[in-house]
Amino acid sequence: MEQNQYIYGIARMDLRHLRYFVAVAEERHFTRAAERLGIKQPPLSLQIKQLEQELGTPLFRRLTRGVELTEPGTLLLDEARQILEQVERTKAIVRNRARGETGHIRVGFAGATYFQPRVPGLVQTYRRRYPSVVLSPVQGNTPDMVEAVQNGSVDVAFVRPPLGDHQAITIHPLVEETMRIVLPSKHPQARKRFVSLAAFAQETIILPPRTISPGLYDSIIASCQRAGFSPLLKHEDPLMVIASIVYLVAAGFGISIVPHSFQHIRADGIVYVPIKGEAPRALISLAVRKDNRSALIRNFVDLARSRARAPD
Repeated sequence: MEQNQYIYGIARMDLRHLRYFVAVAEERHFTRAAERLGIKQPPLSLQIKQLEQELGTPLFRRLTRGVELTEPGTLLLDEARQILEQVERTKAIVRNRARGETGHIRVGFAGATYFQPRVPGLVQTYRRRYPSVVLSPVQGNTPDMVEAVQNGSVDVAFVRPPLGDHQAITIHPLVEETMRIVLPSKHPQARKRFVSLAAFAQETIILPPRTISPGLYDSIIASCQRAGFSPLLKHEDPLMVIASIVYLVAAGFGISIVPHSFQHIRADGIVYVPIKGEAPRALISLAVRKDNRSALIRNFVDLARSRARAPD
């Protein structure tokens, strides 16, 4: 019966009672505890008396100078400290989540966007700034990543615009880079400092299918048409990985036009040559759902926008 009364009292008491009790228990003196708490001694004594009434047992023995804990008081001190520590931990967890400092973000990478140094650089900076946030990478092509952002299976995604009509998604431009011709190292044009697109009007050009990266595809086709020819396209494998193009060039299947950042892909038997005149450009943007109100995602987007730069 006495134990049940104790538990019932614990359930009724408020945190203020516990904080006051711990102060008195640690100071072993009401006046010193009141000074520590920044209150007067009479209200403190009243609060402790109310707590003892709620629990149905004395918590302190009054001495000539100060107080000492009773056996129930010693038990309560251990429990009270744990409760107050848990309350502070819970408050910190909630505050951190509200500030977007903890949680989990699924980050999509489309069309070999991770070869552009600013993309992994952004992710690294975010990790340093928010070390308690877990980032999970998801890879695919741009249409896949757009769909994933729309259905919520990916939170943010690095994609290559244009994306078409996707009203549920906000697009934040991040990077615009020029493109390069990638040639076999023994190609007649391989040693030139710059090459004209028109010089390759009769060459086989290897591109990923438009379904994989419509933005890159359309930009390259438009540039070739401005140069006066329609490109001779082959090897449009629907399962092609964009980064594999440079290896097809090295194997002699043709030439290609790739974003500048692909130069980080090193393969024997190829060279990257700048394009003379108006070169096609490759864009990278960050896609996020318009209705996402998470502070976690907002922090990622704000950092990405702050690091967005002008074209190369």
